[in-house]
Amino acid sequence: MVEGWGARLVPVILSGGSGTRLWPLSRENYPKQFLRLMSDRSLLQETVVRCQEAGFASPMLVASEGHRFVVAEQLLEQGVEPQALLLEPVARNTGPAICAAALLLAETDPDRLMLVLPADHVITDGDAWAEAVRAAAPAAAAGLLMTFGIRPERAETGFGWIAEGQPLDDLPGAFHIAEFVEKPERAVAEAMLAGGRHVWNSGMFLFKPSQLVAEMERFEPDLVAHVRAAVAGRRKDTDFVRLAAEPFGAARSISIDDAVFARTKLAGMMPCSIGWNDIGSWAALHDIVERDEHGNVALGDAVIERSEGCYVRTDGVLTAVLGARDLVVVATSDAILVADKAEVQNVKTIVQRLKKAGRSEAESRPRQYRPWGYFQPLQSGHRFQVKRLMVKPGEKLSLQRHFHRSEHWIVVNGTALVTRDGEQFMVRENESVYLPMGSVHRLENPGCIPLNLIEVAAGSYLGEDDIVRLEDDYGRE
Repeated sequence: MVEGWGARLVPVILSGGSGTRLWPLSRENYPKQFLRLMSDRSLLQETVVRCQEAGFASPMLVASEGHRFVVAEQLLEQGVEPQALLLEPVARNTGPAICAAALLLAETDPDRLMLVLPADHVITDGDAWAEAVRAAAPAAAAGLLMTFGIRPERAETGFGWIAEGQPLDDLPGAFHIAEFVEKPERAVAEAMLAGGRHVWNSGMFLFKPSQLVAEMERFEPDLVAHVRAAVAGRRKDTDFVRLAAEPFGAARSISIDDAVFARTKLAGMMPCSIGWNDIGSWAALHDIVERDEHGNVALGDAVIERSEGCYVRTDGVLTAVLGARDLVVVATSDAILVADKAEVQNVKTIVQRLKKAGRSEAESRPRQYRPWGYFQPLQSGHRFQVKRLMVKPGEKLSLQRHFHRSEHWIVVNGTALVTRDGEQFMVRENESVYLPMGSVHRLENPGCIPLNLIEVAAGSYLGEDDIVRLEDDYGRE
């Protein structure tokens, strides 16, 4: 526990992301913080657990509208009840997101310390991380805006860097910030590494909410005004806090570094060595996971022969690599990436091409998560599609109707409570039910085990927007 500061330190975990850097495993609707890359917990869950182990207060999460149910589910799996699940109606970079969280915290305790953490970073030395936070806490309580610099191990061009300024008074080992350097060219990174006065920018921050808002109002008054209006106009929706869309969307899109830290005289930096990595590419992940004697990583149903330095990961289909060097192969049920390890920083160009072509593989994984469970397309063709649905115990879909398709539900295991045009009945394993086009229907799982069923839909239009919700426990329209 971080003695003396734990209960007064509120983690604010930023769970955004575009899902491009670890494509095809990550997608826009399921970015890397939700993936289980290092353990049986996702990166988001690892971040939350790290905060718990340090003795901090319950966290606040800032997430996008589209990720809200995945965030809530992953917190529930860890038994964590957050202070708030704050939803951004539109992405506006870290500046407005952090400002909104600070304004919300300041309503109850403006001088409580606020620890801002990305949800998708790896930290292997949690004790050293907690010690760095403890060491920086007095400076933050005194009114400084603290960030954490990672002592560099190599001339990394994929990270931002921070130049050490003058030492901070009364805080041994910490510095003022002289300069922020965006992802540098190789020669610049090598010079900074050799000079010994630059560290990697971790994207973690510690400060009082009141101090952060005050400095933002100095440099970005319009942004703060818009975000303040969005916070004032917020509304509670089940477990979520929704910021008012119009004022938040009017806020300038800018990082917290550019909005405040690169401009204020109150910024301080605490260097640390905590086993940090932002997993910015498949190559970065390859470098921090366990490898065999040939430098290979094989995850899932993967076979590697006569190869060196390869990372091969598959979600199901057998994937074999023969006679390759420094190759990344990632296979999911709907996409396969094969790339030279030196090129994986550019995987976003593939995603951009897919988006331009209107391909769903750029944005969505085959398995689509919903508050009640998930569905996964299995096959589709002219006027039909087949899906697998999993409904969690005690959950239900909306009461709805379709105008362009009929459906058949076949229960594989569990028990379904089906509503159809005002009639309710049970459908058990190996039984089925027919839902005519236009019928008002609902699916529920009244049992204590997951309900799995196969849905066969037939009709002239099979899109997800052919749903008219009449009642919904999750506030969806």
